[in-house]
Amino acid sequence: MSTTSDSKATVVEECRGVLHVYTDGSIVRSSRPSFNVPVNDDGIVLWKDVVFDPTHNLQLRLYKPAHSAGSKLPVFYFFHGGGFCIGSRTWPNWQNYCFQLTSQLPAVVVAPEYRLAPENRLPAAIEDGFTAVKWLQAQAVSNEPDPWLSHVADFSRLFISGDSAGGNMAHHLAAGLGLASPELAPVRVRGYLLLGPFFCGTMRTKSEAEGPKDAFLNLELIDRYWRLCLPVGETTDHPLVNPFGAHSKSLEGTKLDPILVVAAGSDLLKDRTEDYAKRLKEWGKDVEYVEFEGQQHGFFTNDPNSEASTKLMQVVKQFVEKHMGQD
Repeated sequence: MSTTSDSKATVVEECRGVLHVYTDGSIVRSSRPSFNVPVNDDGIVLWKDVVFDPTHNLQLRLYKPAHSAGSKLPVFYFFHGGGFCIGSRTWPNWQNYCFQLTSQLPAVVVAPEYRLAPENRLPAAIEDGFTAVKWLQAQAVSNEPDPWLSHVADFSRLFISGDSAGGNMAHHLAAGLGLASPELAPVRVRGYLLLGPFFCGTMRTKSEAEGPKDAFLNLELIDRYWRLCLPVGETTDHPLVNPFGAHSKSLEGTKLDPILVVAAGSDLLKDRTEDYAKRLKEWGKDVEYVEFEGQQHGFFTNDPNSEASTKLMQVVKQFVEKHMGQD
């Protein structure tokens, strides 16, 4: 936890009780997660932390089933959310979700950290996402890869997913790596899963403008996250924020791997998420769009045992199984 440099300084920005920005420019982060839920570690999934970027001291959390049938498993990357400002692989809501992904897919799950704003504004997080998948490539070609990967992971079957801000990162990885991810060889991405991706734009959508003020992710918090994470002076039509903004590279001619796009029906981001999937489909991309009526942003990690969350896990599993062996 950092401390303020001036005892008279007052808070000007606050995010879920975890991040406080003061008038003197100082930043205080709490080590306490904003989601106080128990960790459901029942031993059927093993996990450990590994440094993947020594330069920035970034770690990832590796998960694997405690007992596997012998055949190698797909690798499933999961980037956490938090508006690019808060969150961690260690938070119990995302750790519990990674436990479920590992056991139910089953898969080797990789949950990387990335640098957070406002200390590290975009594009820092996006750069860290690419560094994290390059780490997997280095493992694949190493003479001494991590034994958790060498004995269990199938490097030719990688899926990249993300929740909220992590979904935004998954999009940029999909667009940057392109079809079949040639620059990652021998690692090969088979598909991307964008779970409530965190996009925006200067023109409000209907769901943003008319969404309830008491939504889990309300408009005030959305605007605050972007205010804190965007490069200074930029608007929400920045290419890293709005895939279809005036300065964004057109995706029409970009060949992409299959993408699953998931929206929560009561999420203020719903219209933007639906439009993203619709536009890519119109350009001939292999896109599947699934909407969960009445659900709030992040429902699958906030309430992982709900009926909707259980259904989403089946959707994720079906997507992985469908695309796992395609060449």
